[in-house]
Amino acid sequence: MADDSVLRYSLVLLGAVVLGIGMCTLSFTKMIATYVFGLLAISGLVLPDWEFFDRDFYQWLSPMPARDPSTPAYRPARFRIYPMRLVLFTTVYGFGLYKWWNFITN
Repeated sequence: MADDSVLRYSLVLLGAVVLGIGMCTLSFTKMIATYVFGLLAISGLVLPDWEFFDRDFYQWLSPMPARDPSTPAYRPARFRIYPMRLVLFTTVYGFGLYKWWNFITN
């Protein structure tokens, strides 16, 4: 990852959220659960190889063709919205957020 400013900002924000959860609930276990959930969520959104995943969902199962070293590095112009990717991310992160919220509020 050439520019890691989004990753740094996300980790600082996660630290603030963990601190807020700790101050509100006074529970070290809930702080650790929030930290682990946050790290997994951040790593799922920020760290993947977007050149590989920036293809149609059905092409994820096929290998990526080799790139000519003389071509410039991959720079996505914008985040393309594919319906299957949107459903997959929404399902996984929605379920994780639901389980985390139930753990924090109980």
